[in-house]
Amino acid sequence: MVTDLSSLGVAVVQFGPTTDSGANLEQMAGYVSAAKASGAELVVFPEYSSYFSPTMDQSWIDQAESLDGPFVQGLAALAAEYAVHIAAGIVERTDGTRFSNTIVVLNAAGDLVATSRKLHLYDAFGQRESDFAVAAEITEPELFVVGGMTVGVQTCYDLRFPEVTRRLVDAGAELVLVPAEWVRGPLKEQHWRTLVTARAIENTIYVAAADHTPPIGVGNSMIVDPMGVELVTIGEEADVAVARVSSERIDRVREVNPALSLRRFAVVPAE
Repeated sequence: MVTDLSSLGVAVVQFGPTTDSGANLEQMAGYVSAAKASGAELVVFPEYSSYFSPTMDQSWIDQAESLDGPFVQGLAALAAEYAVHIAAGIVERTDGTRFSNTIVVLNAAGDLVATSRKLHLYDAFGQRESDFAVAAEITEPELFVVGGMTVGVQTCYDLRFPEVTRRLVDAGAELVLVPAEWVRGPLKEQHWRTLVTARAIENTIYVAAADHTPPIGVGNSMIVDPMGVELVTIGEEADVAVARVSSERIDRVREVNPALSLRRFAVVPAE
């Protein structure tokens, strides 16, 4: 296979963050190094990379950090050291009563270039994320460009709402990142794989989805192309996987599947 020299190297990282933010950063540094060595220019980490415990409690609010806190500063240093873009989930401080589930994106110079706060909180399958987190206000998507490709971000449970991805695509996203902590449960792995693939196919885009490792997450972090092809997939272990994505591939797919141009409905916020 001939490598497309105009393509972008994207890595998804699957690991199990802990309540030790410093130790999480140390692990992430190793994955960034490995991703860079494999040709990645954008490295995608899971939701809640800064802080995680199996049960959500007051400690999450107590340990929440600001966007200029030590964890994001550590990510910025990693991005600059390895000259890559990094996307990762943090527990962001708000008013001290709840936190924001936030994805930050640092560019290759270590600058914060985008944030994405979770729109739909995980109040499902017996969970109550809204007891501790605050849902994001609906604002214009913060897209960023790397390697000539326009990238958008959404978070975990947002994947179950197709209008979230469609709104990013309407704004110009060709690649959508999905940092997640997709909790295991009956049929949950099937849901994860189906929804990641569906969002790629129905929007004729790439989707790069990074999850936690089992036994809490389902694993199966993957990068899917506009035709629904799994370019890379990680199983149940902590690992990093890299695939190359290109705007040219999107253009070719949209020639044979012009679904976006044929659609007759728009996405608007609920009243």
